[in-house]
Amino acid sequence: MGRYTLRRLLQLIPVFLGTTFIVYALVWGLRDDPFAGKCGQRECSPAFKAAITERYNLDDPLIVQYLKYLGNVLTGDFGQTFSGTEVSTLIADAYPITVKLALIALVIEAVIGIIAGVVSGLRGRGFVDSLVLVSTLFLIALPVFVTGLVLRQVLGVELGIIRTSVSGDPSIGELIVPGFVLASLSMAYVARLTRTSLMENTRADFVRTAVAKGLPRRRVVGVHMLRNSLIPVVTFLGTDIGALMGGAIVTEGVFNIRGIGGLVYRGLQQQDTATVVGIVALLVIVYLIANLVVDLLYAVLDPRIRYD
Repeated sequence: MGRYTLRRLLQLIPVFLGTTFIVYALVWGLRDDPFAGKCGQRECSPAFKAAITERYNLDDPLIVQYLKYLGNVLTGDFGQTFSGTEVSTLIADAYPITVKLALIALVIEAVIGIIAGVVSGLRGRGFVDSLVLVSTLFLIALPVFVTGLVLRQVLGVELGIIRTSVSGDPSIGELIVPGFVLASLSMAYVARLTRTSLMENTRADFVRTAVAKGLPRRRVVGVHMLRNSLIPVVTFLGTDIGALMGGAIVTEGVFNIRGIGGLVYRGLQQQDTATVVGIVALLVIVYLIANLVVDLLYAVLDPRIRYD
């Protein structure tokens, strides 16, 4: 296991370098005029252009710019915005809120999705199975912003159960409903994936052997069927962590949450390339770590998987 983990960690290095370089090149290398629109309708002053050129090393070749930026990122320096604000400061203020929101959404989609999928898969074709399929199809077909606006209107405006606008330092209770909205689409996929995988393993040889040995149904389902059925679900959840953090723009906008999603949106709107590149580099790291954790969990869920 240790050798496999080390090998996987080494494999993450070229992936990180490749993805961050592509993002950096797309943001900085494909623009003819990096100062376009930075000073409104008028042209930027020579002093401003000189300062920005020196700050972002725009006189150097693209690969040299990237290597200098990468060296700063590895030390925790994500650069500065065009207004002079440290990107690391913006991330430090917004990232904890988004992490908290994403973790709440992940727990909601995992718990509700897996329970719904297990109940549906074990009951077979019946009312419960039809109810789960229809409910998940409804969540998949419904846009996330519609779900958020409806819940905010009903629970916040009409019933007064929640606040329509989340505070600057939200508690876990304030993020339950936004977390459910953020998790709604993935929750439907988790339920369907669990159901399908469980129904496939019901007819597997190892399940028939466990039943023939006289094992209790609870042990057959919980130890044999469920552990093997959760492998594709864990894979989906692992890759969904980064998507929850980077794709929370709509949810954060609906509930006025000051997180990474809003920061990315403002960066794109204001053409603040340093902010966008810094956040994307951070999300790449999150994706890579999440996939490594998922790979290591495979051996825990399925004893047949060995990394020796």
